[in-house]
Amino acid sequence: MLWQIIFLAAGILSLIYYGAICIALKKWDSTFSRFWLVCGSIGIAGSVLIRLYGMPWIVELLIGITVCLLLLAEMKIITGMCGKPLEKGATGTGRRWIIVLGAQVRGRKITDSLKRRLDCALAYLTEHPDVHVIVSGGQGKDEEVTEAYAMAQYLKNAGIDRERIVQEDVSVNTLENLKFSRKLIENADTPVGIVSNNFHVYRGCRYAKYAGFKNPFPIAASCHPLLFPNYFVRECFAVWKLWVKKY
Repeated sequence: MLWQIIFLAAGILSLIYYGAICIALKKWDSTFSRFWLVCGSIGIAGSVLIRLYGMPWIVELLIGITVCLLLLAEMKIITGMCGKPLEKGATGTGRRWIIVLGAQVRGRKITDSLKRRLDCALAYLTEHPDVHVIVSGGQGKDEEVTEAYAMAQYLKNAGIDRERIVQEDVSVNTLENLKFSRKLIENADTPVGIVSNNFHVYRGCRYAKYAGFKNPFPIAASCHPLLFPNYFVRECFAVWKLWVKKY
C-alpha cells in the first residue's frame, strides 16, 4: 500500500512539474524536461501494477541502489556549489584568468542560464580588475553566432575592456570548453576560476583538472529557481557519466 502511494504521488508531482517547465520555457520538448513526463507516466502506471500484483523485491532493490547513487552524486554537486570562490593565498604567477563556460544562445540572444553566468563573471571581473576572462563556446544549432561572441559582446556592453576578454569559439561541450581554453593560458599552475551555474561547477572543475589546470576553483552563478530541480537531476546523470568514463 505504501509503495502504491509513493508511486502515485511521485507520478502526479512529476507530471505537474513537467507542465510547469513547459509553461516556463514555452515549449514541451526542452532538454531533459521529458524525463519528468516519463517519470510521471511510470509512477502512475506503477501504482496501478502494484495494486494489482504487489511490489517485486527486485524493483525495491533497484530503487534503493538508484537512490543511493543519486544521493552520492547530489552530495558532490552540492559540495561544488558551496566551494570557495577563490583559493586564499594561491595567487600563482603571470596573468590571472576566469573561464565562463558557454550555454545556449537563441539566435543572438543570451538565454537566462548564460546571462546568470555572465552577470556572475561581470561581478568578479569588476571586483578583480587585474583578472582576464576566456568566454568559451562554439556555435550550435539555431545559434546565429558563436556562444563566445555573444558572451564577449555582453561583457563589452557591460563595460569590461575588450583587452581583458579572449574568445574560445570552437568547443561544443564542457570538456572541450576547458581543453581548448587551457591552450590559451600559458601557466597551468595559476589558479583559474570556472564560472558556471551552481549545479554545474562541480563537473566544470573536475573537467578543468582533466584538461590540465592545477588549481581550478568554482565561481557559482545562480539558476532559475523553477528549473533548478530539472537541471540538478540532469546533472546527476552527467556526473555518473563523468565517474564511469573519466571524462
